[in-house]
Amino acid sequence: MDRPTHTFDLMQLEMLALNWLQMLVCLSSGVMVGFSAMADPLLGSSDRDESAEPLVLIAEHPDSMDQYHPNAEVVGQMFQSLLLATTGESTVSEAWAHFILPDDRVGFKILSEPGRLSGTRPAVVEAVISSLLSTGFPPEKVVIWDRRLGSLMATGYQDLAQKLRVKLAGAQDAGYDDSVFHEAPLVGSLVFGDHEFGKDGEGVGRRSFVSNLVTQELTRLIVIHPMLNHYLGGVHGNLVGLVAASVDNFHRFLIGGTQYYQAVPEIFAMEALYDKLAFVLCDGLICQYQGEDRGFLQYSNLMHRLMIGVDPVAMDVLSFGELSRLRHSADLPVDEKIRLLYENAQLLELGMADSQKIRSQYIQLPSILKNNGSRTLQAPSSAP
Repeated sequence: MDRPTHTFDLMQLEMLALNWLQMLVCLSSGVMVGFSAMADPLLGSSDRDESAEPLVLIAEHPDSMDQYHPNAEVVGQMFQSLLLATTGESTVSEAWAHFILPDDRVGFKILSEPGRLSGTRPAVVEAVISSLLSTGFPPEKVVIWDRRLGSLMATGYQDLAQKLRVKLAGAQDAGYDDSVFHEAPLVGSLVFGDHEFGKDGEGVGRRSFVSNLVTQELTRLIVIHPMLNHYLGGVHGNLVGLVAASVDNFHRFLIGGTQYYQAVPEIFAMEALYDKLAFVLCDGLICQYQGEDRGFLQYSNLMHRLMIGVDPVAMDVLSFGELSRLRHSADLPVDEKIRLLYENAQLLELGMADSQKIRSQYIQLPSILKNNGSRTLQAPSSAP
């Protein structure tokens, strides 16, 4: 899949400068306001540009969840239907060939720290990997990974890895690549596990190194993240999730919003990350709109939904719109300045940040599922 070259022209630089000025104004005022442009319900308003190419496909089924526990059979069929629909192919093997080559080593980036219920659900990961393995792809070339191996094991992914005969890995546990890094003037307070921890000298603490797992082992990346709120990034999705897990010395960006909204897209745009991205999948079976890395089912809605796309920014924008809607309904604040993260990502040609130019489409599910056969799913109501 061809990827754009991430270079700036004068107009882009001017727009970035304007964005950063806006961020400073938001930060200095300390105002928390409603999110307007991207707080629409998932399918947006009637003035959406319907001529735009569909970027995100959605499958939804009421039997996908049973009391907060996924129905593996239904989830598997939902993903397979999405895979075929997004490629236009009639067989799973032909569909996967759009994204994966025989020699690839495929890393499935998931979110494990919030736990089995609020993080990426193992049933969704199993559905995707089982689909790939059904094509004859070797399981030894498949890796389920997150930032720390310990959190993966604590969430039960070790059992899934053994069942599928695939590898489990932590980016931090694999160490960091000396030659691949993002450099910024902000100096971080290095902690144990950071590549330069314990070192002295000029420039120490200004680099965030990319994990050896990403630079040396994996050739393709598939991000599977839940619809989960993130207080700085809006949604703990593709941009925030992949970046925070892939590099060290990341905490330095958490203390200042301007650096955060600049650094996350810049790191995501690195060749070691963005150029390896195959597609992204949103585990929207449950939408948790409060709690971030902690599982709070009392702040969750059953959505019964999976979403697939090749545009990571568009996917995050749609997820953030749904999260914002639920937060408004619960009288929780939504931070207006978060939109600058997505706008900066669009300036770097990582995807579409304008919700009015993102078209989403519900797909028809096959008749083997329950509820009287196949049906075209309707957009959800605006009530949480």
